[in-house]
Formats: sequence, structure tokens, C-alpha cells
Amino acid sequence: MRTFLVVIDSFGIGAMPDAAAFGDEGSDTYGNIFRETGVELPNLVSFGLNNIDGVAKTFSNGKRILPVQSPLAAYARLSEKTFAKDTTAGHYEIAGLVLEHPFRVFPNAFPQAVVQAIEKEAGTRFIGNEVASGTEIIQRLGEEHLKTGYPILYTSQDSVLQIAADTSVVPLQRLYEICKAARRVMTGELAVGRVIARPFVHSDGKFTRTKDRKDYSLEPPGETLLDKLYGAGIHVVSVGKIEDIFCGRGISEKHHTGCNAEGIDVLLSLSENLREGFVFVNLVDTDMLYGHRNNVCGYADALKIIDKNIKTVYENLKEGDLLLITADHGCDPTTPSTDHSREYVPLLICGKDVRPQNLGTIKGFDFICDLILARYGLRERDERYRKIFGGEK
Repeated sequence: MRTFLVVIDSFGIGAMPDAAAFGDEGSDTYGNIFRETGVELPNLVSFGLNNIDGVAKTFSNGKRILPVQSPLAAYARLSEKTFAKDTTAGHYEIAGLVLEHPFRVFPNAFPQAVVQAIEKEAGTRFIGNEVASGTEIIQRLGEEHLKTGYPILYTSQDSVLQIAADTSVVPLQRLYEICKAARRVMTGELAVGRVIARPFVHSDGKFTRTKDRKDYSLEPPGETLLDKLYGAGIHVVSVGKIEDIFCGRGISEKHHTGCNAEGIDVLLSLSENLREGFVFVNLVDTDMLYGHRNNVCGYADALKIIDKNIKTVYENLKEGDLLLITADHGCDPTTPSTDHSREYVPLLICGKDVRPQNLGTIKGFDFICDLILARYGLRERDERYRKIFGGEK
């Protein structure tokens, strides 16, 4: 038996009721991208994407998101229990960990005492220390960075501390060491979800990020889906930044990828060749390259590539296999904000023994964890499980 869990990073499907508390009223990543581009996702739509509660709608410009008559999958709209909208909290909840106290956010900048503590621990100075878009700040402060040799420190409305440096000034391994030092400082009351290394290069006055990004997360504060599967002797495969998010815990085989193209290639290969096990995939480009940069067309194109290839994964499913498709938060590229957005996320459950149906709105991304554990016989197969699969397997 094989299970493929694919997270389309930031693919939200509409603002949650508490979105105003995050400044995210009106956010609708999928809906607003469709409104602007009319993006066609025939395979995801055939599974039931447009049939999910709240997704089908008509826009003022005449474009319409229409449901299909006979979806191939079971489908639901998931709301997040954790009062957050960051990658770590979203993935933790998918893996069964609901954070009582979300990771800290620094909405203006890091306090000077915190910056000084990181500088002392890392043996360097920083420039920046502001809330900024990563691609914008390296263009603006890139020349100063080249002159001073000091890495660029910045954050966002999400729970992250990011450190950027040109690899000709700060070699990659040294940047990683600086980020590890920052991670040691940013714990306890200062804990952010992730410290992220953002290497870049320059040419003719233009600064470009490389694929050597590395995320430094905290150890998950409890047992996760990955831990439980691994402990039960199930082969657990991570693709993309899953390894970083979970600090390598509960993983048998890891594939660190630099972009969606690499992640999709690995996913396709595993769907063809893996004999059994659990595969947890994050496809990050929708968020990293397009959501945070308010690139609506780029986001739409990335979705089309995912949609095209997910058909092959679906066709490669064998008896007993599952393909689950979801997201970890929103990042609406049509809004003025370049940060994540507090949104519902889709859940599409595909498999030969899945009963296609509308599961409605479900509270908690951890429904995914419960479903997978039940599938592997590691928790009781309750009424919700039997509704989807029609009895014990």
C-alpha cells in the first residue's frame, strides 16, 4: 500500500471567518487567480476541486468557477485549528500537531537586543532588519551588502527570520552557520517557526536568489504522523522542504529539491517505482516564487504544471493506494500583501476504493493525519473513515 500526500504550498481557497484578525479579508488564492487569469486545471477540477464548499462562484468580470457533475474523488474544505498562517504550523497540523501557542511573529522588525544576540552568537553584523519581500530587499540592499560584507536580515508577517547573502561574499556553508546560530537564539519566547538561509548571486547589478535555500525549524513539540508511521515500520519518504520542516524526524528516505520541476520529477518516479510506503511532498514554487511576489500569472502557470503531472500520479495508483492533495495556508497574489493569507485549504482524496462525495467543511488540517493513521491501522477507523472507504479494509 502506498500513500502520496501532496501539499501545493499556499493554495488557499477562500478567507476563513477569522481572516480579519490577520488582515486577510477577501483573500482567495485560487478564486482570485481564476478571476484574473481563467486558469484551467482540468485534472484537479475532475477530482472535485470546484465542488468544494465555497469554491464555485461567478465574478463581476463574467468568469465562473463551475463544479463538475461527477467528481472522481472525495473532497472537503479544511479550516485550520492553529491560530496561525505559516508553513510550519500548517504542516504540523497536517501531521497531527495543533499548536496551542503559535510561533511568534515580529510584524515590524526584530528588537535590537535580539539582533545583537544573534550577531554575537554568529560572529557577524547585519544590515536590513525590516519587514520586506525577499526579492525586493536584496535588490535594494545588495550593493551595500557587497561593500560591507554583512548579511541582510529581514522578516515578514509570518513567523520567520530570514538571512540573505551573496555567495561570493558569504560562502554558502558560512551562511548556513550564521542561520544555525540565529536558530539557537530564536527559541523559547523568541521562537519563530523557521530561520531561512537565502543565498543569492549577482551579475550586472542584478541580484538573483539561488536554489540553495535551507530552512531551520524547531524540533516538533510532539509525536507527528511521520514519527508514528516510521515507528510502525512504514517507509516514509520526504520530498522538498518536508525534511527541513520536521527536522529530519520520522523520515526513511529524503529528496531535497530546489524547485517544483525537481519535486514533480521525484513524485512521478516514486509513483512509478515505489513498492510501498508514505510519500510526503511539498511543491513550494506557488508560494515562494509567485505568491510572495504577487505574480498572478506565474502562480497560474505553476498550477497548470502541477495539474498536468498530477494526472500521471493518479493513473499510477494501484489497488489500495491513496493520493491526497491539500495546502498549508493561502498566499493570494492579487492582494497588496506579499505575505501568507488565512484561508481554508482544499482536500482531495483519490483512490480506487474512495467513494466520491462532498465531505463538507472539516475543522482541522489534522483530519489528514487521522485518515492516514486509520488507513495504516494505527488508529480506529471511525465513521468518517467508513464514509469515505465504505468499511474495513
